Amino acid sequence: MQDKKILEVKHLSKKFGQTDVLKDIDGTVKSGQVICVIGPSGAGKSTFLRCLNLLEKPTSGEVNFEGTDLTNVDDKHLVNLRERMGMVFQSFNLFPNMTVLENLKLAPVRVKHLSDEEAEKTAMHLLGLVGLKEKAHVYPSSLSGGQQQRVAIARALAMNPEVMLFDEPTSALDPEMVGEVLEVMQKLANEGMTMVVVTHEMGFAKEVADEVWFMADGYILEKGKPEELFDNPQNERAKDFIGKIIQNV
Repeated sequence: MQDKKILEVKHLSKKFGQTDVLKDIDGTVKSGQVICVIGPSGAGKSTFLRCLNLLEKPTSGEVNFEGTDLTNVDDKHLVNLRERMGMVFQSFNLFPNMTVLENLKLAPVRVKHLSDEEAEKTAMHLLGLVGLKEKAHVYPSSLSGGQQQRVAIARALAMNPEVMLFDEPTSALDPEMVGEVLEVMQKLANEGMTMVVVTHEMGFAKEVADEVWFMADGYILEKGKPEELFDNPQNERAKDFIGKIIQNV
């Protein structure tokens, strides 16, 4: 793993009206790292993730992506930088009127101006990576939820991002489909993709994360290696949360 900083957040805060959703958050994500963000519902995890690529604009603080503060660039520059950050949401957001292959080719052709042939070659390679090459010419409605999410991951990868952001990518799936999506994410981690993952899948966080960040009440209250944070949390709120999870496993 390199020591190159991909993302660095400084004093990040976000308000919705009078409500403080994120409060003075600091954090660094290095090249090749997998960061899993865990915590109770309402902790601010998804808002934090959406602030990393400015889908939500922070109220104050900095979000530095490879040394550029995204909160301080014009819209055109922001769009260019955002192209290098893949994002996968809870819902799959595939275009229903396009085949799987067309979904993957759209942005590389329109935004990166790849030729149709180049975009198709990349798309087929990525569909192979997520185990769905045979589904290239079908429409999303014929796929299971797990398959659609794997296509959504492949579509994000088609832009050749430097970091992938995952917002609870398995939470909308039936339990039997969760494993197939986590397997793809594990494969990406093994290949050195830099990832920030908001997740309720504690087994995945334990197994794959380089670092786990525990969020509650708008703060990152504890960070550590998975074995440290899960086996011996220091923060009382983290102890309570992890204790309850272990009881329910």
